[in-house]
Amino acid sequence: MQKINLISDTVTKPTAGMLEAMWQAAVGDDVFGEDPTVNALEAKAAAMFGKEAALFCPSGTMTNQIALKVHTQPLDEVICDEYSHIFQYEVGGYAFNSGIGVNLIKGTNGKVTASQVAAAVKPLADWLPVSRLVVLENTANKGGGSYYTLDDIRPIQAVCAQHGMALHLDGARVFNALVETGESPLAVGAAFDSISVCLSKGLGAPVGSVLIGEKDFIRKARRVRKAMGGGMRQAGYLAAAGIYALDYHVDRLKEDNLHARHLGALLERMPFVGEVRPVQTNIVIFDVLPPFTAASFLARLSEYGIQASAFGPQTVRMVTHLDVSADMIDEVMRVIPLLG
Repeated sequence: MQKINLISDTVTKPTAGMLEAMWQAAVGDDVFGEDPTVNALEAKAAAMFGKEAALFCPSGTMTNQIALKVHTQPLDEVICDEYSHIFQYEVGGYAFNSGIGVNLIKGTNGKVTASQVAAAVKPLADWLPVSRLVVLENTANKGGGSYYTLDDIRPIQAVCAQHGMALHLDGARVFNALVETGESPLAVGAAFDSISVCLSKGLGAPVGSVLIGEKDFIRKARRVRKAMGGGMRQAGYLAAAGIYALDYHVDRLKEDNLHARHLGALLERMPFVGEVRPVQTNIVIFDVLPPFTAASFLARLSEYGIQASAFGPQTVRMVTHLDVSADMIDEVMRVIPLLG
């Protein structure tokens, strides 16, 4: 039986071309700044977003946590949507690593507006944390892969400038958004003080994220990375996969987004499915109706070799990616109507 893994876009394996690039990589000791392939990846990522420098890290959680640490000091707070990855899925690292609070906004499918951000900024008082940083997630994982456009972002950027706050992009799947909007990484980079880009989700690299910003920010970030245990040695083998992903795996994200929309359209017609979140990129989140639970629905799917994940007692998430072909999507669409 063919196995179809829709649990996450983090499950991809390197392609043959990516493995060859990794095998051929020139390497050195990155802690000393002497790995030429890591240096090349960092320079490439920084240039794509119009920034001065970048830092290669093991994970997107680390790049986000480093950004929080560098942008803030203890007793500050970060403003973000209640669905944000930094709040939901990073183990409370904002408190553990940076000694800061979190000011949550109830947005729409993981997205907040400029007016909501402005209303969340706290006045200066001894008994209140200082609103120091705003974090946007693009695309919003728990929001069903929803995305911000530049028209959404620029008013938030203006609010941050007005109140002296930094603006960080958790761009774990930012290229899934950009292939839909047609906007350029350079324009996105101009709107943010720092950007985290994950290479090991839709882009298909096995490991790693890059944190992008200006030179002074990245200089501080590099020391924080070391303190967090993120300094790697001959990391060029991994960085080579990241370079290959940026060169060859961006445009094909349109296929993943299209596959997800096909799944979403089918699910909306199923009598055992309740709400389907708007499908904008490569994530499909939907509720199953009783007598199904998420667990029982996933168990039925697994009988056909299809894997997905529970996102709540009645909620299921499917994620399309590099290792899910059009034929596999056809098979999933054949199976789903059989489950009712």
